[in-house]
Amino acid sequence: MASPKRYADIGYRLFSGSMMLLTLYGGYLCSVRAYRYFQRREQLRLAAENQTEEIMKD
Repeated sequence: MASPKRYADIGYRLFSGSMMLLTLYGGYLCSVRAYRYFQRREQLRLAAENQTEEIMKD
């Protein structure tokens, strides 16, 4: 039978590993959100430029 210390070590490693995965996943979600934000901002800027060009033509 394994000692309580061994169970504690296994539990700590499992917990640490899960926290590491959660941190990586959170970083991924954050970077995806930032990428979409900047893409959307660029699209809005281009749309605004095209709109002003259309107004100036008239």
